[in-house]
Amino acid sequence: MFLVKWQDLSEKVVYRRFTEIYEFHKILKEMFPIEAGDINPENRIIPHLPAPRWYDGQRVAESRQGTLTEYCSTLMSLPVKISRCPHLLNFFKVRPDDLKLPTDSQVKKPETYLMPKDGKNNAADITGPIILQTYRAIADYEKGSSSQMALATGDVVDVVEKNESGWWFCQMKTKRGWVPASYLEPLDSPDEAEDPEPNYAGEPYITIKAYTAVLEDEISLEEGEAIEVIHKLLDGWWVIRKEDVTGYFPSMYLQKAGQDVAQAKSQIKSRGAPPRRSSIRNAHSIHQRSRKRLSQDTYRRNSVRFMQQRRHQRPEPQSSRSALREQQRPKTERPKPQPAVPPRPSADLILHRCSESTKRKLASAV
Repeated sequence: MFLVKWQDLSEKVVYRRFTEIYEFHKILKEMFPIEAGDINPENRIIPHLPAPRWYDGQRVAESRQGTLTEYCSTLMSLPVKISRCPHLLNFFKVRPDDLKLPTDSQVKKPETYLMPKDGKNNAADITGPIILQTYRAIADYEKGSSSQMALATGDVVDVVEKNESGWWFCQMKTKRGWVPASYLEPLDSPDEAEDPEPNYAGEPYITIKAYTAVLEDEISLEEGEAIEVIHKLLDGWWVIRKEDVTGYFPSMYLQKAGQDVAQAKSQIKSRGAPPRRSSIRNAHSIHQRSRKRLSQDTYRRNSVRFMQQRRHQRPEPQSSRSALREQQRPKTERPKPQPAVPPRPSADLILHRCSESTKRKLASAV
């Protein structure tokens, strides 16, 4: 948890996972290779940051507070081209998730609170150990970058973070890194039950990178197109709707309107879209019941049915509703027609038709 003070003196609290901080650190080093010491170690001014560690208990959590405090303090003192670069500023900007207060849950994720070195820490400030889920690799996987982790068929890993992109951060003994979720299955039951239910109402998203379909159940789109997401699958390949067409599309290439696109594109550059389960050869599952996926015909049929129901349920214009109610109203309830108001008679006609008493009163008044 960071308390960020901006130039306009506003203070914002933001939450960042340590794995996310480490990814930010690696991208920062790639942006400034000279200052990171990649060319000459003597020129390094970007501070060091240790890789994530998850099983060393409370001492590591306490030492990490000091490590991150020194790391951020050093970053802020670097030249403006680094300390005020868009990558750093965007990382500390308030996101929609930062505005949601943490809820009490039985499964808590460890949080690091940055405090001064002389601050007094309370043991209650440190949450309990995280409960990690165990998964098994269904096929061999060769890592594509240093931030990923290679797998062999049958490897058992602990999942530290499930990302919507389809890349999960895992640990196996001393190894750790990002792994495609499509290569993993739970040990106790098939994992199709973990996927949420389709939402045919759809969520509006925008494509931030073009994609050309490789398989017939995928959809090709250009950058900047508006679509609707109707099923968010855990492997990072979501079912989207473009008008009446549905198909699979990598979630990494999608972004909600108004959110930071630069950070999403940096993840695309560092990892790219994960492979689909259907593209994995020699996959060996330990479960007899195979994964069940809805076909695109089913998605399309249910989507069209939902759209038709929504059109029928839309409220009609006020004038048409009033006319319909008038037609359906029983005859006994219909209002009686109002009589027409006759024109006012002339003064001579009134004097001719009035009574003798009225004539005498009029004559005396004149």
